Amino acid sequence: MSELLKLENQLCHRFYTLSNAFTRAYRPLLKALDITYPQYVTLMALWETDDITIAELLEKTVIDGGAMSLILKKLEEKGFLVVTKDEVDKRVKRVLLTKMGKEQKAIAEEVPAQMLCKFNGLSTEESRTLKYLLDKLGGCFENPDL
Repeated sequence: MSELLKLENQLCHRFYTLSNAFTRAYRPLLKALDITYPQYVTLMALWETDDITIAELLEKTVIDGGAMSLILKKLEEKGFLVVTKDEVDKRVKRVLLTKMGKEQKAIAEEVPAQMLCKFNGLSTEESRTLKYLLDKLGGCFENPDL
């Protein structure tokens, strides 16, 4: 068998299993907010910059447009946000946090610290290096000529 086809040699499989592990690790932490990880990412973007267009939100979160529509619908149903038409250009939709959505930020602020506890085997320097390498790898997919 070719070494290239061995599962143990696949970088993509490591990312797949790690992604699943992250999702499982976040699930109990987000239970208090009654949200999923993609909803959490969307809310984090809105806590940084509220009252933005859906296009800006898509760019900021890098979430697929179809998935974002479902996320926004669920978060609106739960009372976290509202989606409205832009006052200048009615074709543009804006996303605004509700009072409740803004208040939930205080609960969410505990989540990153709780996740950091799970990385007790990773030094600060290793964490920085990992972020750098992941950003570099992500850039390869934005510009396939690299």
